[in-house]
Amino acid sequence: MRHPARRHRLLGIAIAAALTTAGCGAAAQDDGAEQTQSSVPALHDALPQSVKDSGVLRFAGDSHPPYRTVGADGSITGIDKDFQDALGDVLGVRPETSIVNNLPAALQGMLSGRYDAFNGPVKATAERERQFDTITWMTTRTSYVVPTDSNAGIDDAEDLCGKRVAVVKASVVEEQLAKLSEFCTGSGRRPAQTIGLDDTNATMLATRSGRADAAGMTQAAAIDVTRAQKDTYTYVTQTEAQGATADNLALFVPKDSGLGPVLHQAFQELFDSGEYRRIMEQWGLTEVMVEKPLLNVASAQR
Repeated sequence: MRHPARRHRLLGIAIAAALTTAGCGAAAQDDGAEQTQSSVPALHDALPQSVKDSGVLRFAGDSHPPYRTVGADGSITGIDKDFQDALGDVLGVRPETSIVNNLPAALQGMLSGRYDAFNGPVKATAERERQFDTITWMTTRTSYVVPTDSNAGIDDAEDLCGKRVAVVKASVVEEQLAKLSEFCTGSGRRPAQTIGLDDTNATMLATRSGRADAAGMTQAAAIDVTRAQKDTYTYVTQTEAQGATADNLALFVPKDSGLGPVLHQAFQELFDSGEYRRIMEQWGLTEVMVEKPLLNVASAQR
């Protein structure tokens, strides 16, 4: 059950923060642009005027199961789609996703005004938060998917020392693999050989074809792959002793867009209503849930 007093307090904060950040004082126009009725009208009113006018929230997204799975017909399914639809219901806008090749394309596309948001999985860092507002909605550790019929002898993440590992370029996983390589060399073994590719599908193809011994990905993605193909793949997870950290994965929006505080409060609505837990449970991701959405957590931790 919702608590009206708490909701009104949260919405007041959202509206004030969003309008201050966006610097826009114009009232919402009743011009028919809205694509769907908002479940929280005050949050719709706090959106930047350009989003209200178009009635659309434009997301960038690369092919990255289980976050986004792109069908042959161009349709998109996955965690990202479920959360975008839920956010769209809260905000009273229609989410649209344009598929991009990789993370740099998504980030640059947002900075150029082509897209409004990118739901990751992207690690929230203080450096990135100089240009983007981030809303952390899950955590992750890095895992490595290995074919069950592999002869590479990978039963633990440390067995990847000296092995070929396919990862998405510029991702949190590439960063974590570098830390694993430091662990390897520190213990007198060869570093892992990084094979940087554009998306998760490419890393899995490289592993299936034998070009790589393993495919690095977030724990959530590894859970999804091995659950769907349990007789084909298994996975190992990098530990703290092997250089791993639990990373905050976030939705990104340009800092000057005014969307950050509004989307933060929209996510809070999903937490309060139970929709956040429902979606995460549906995808088997309760291990990587957070207690509440966090705005610009990396900068706050400095």
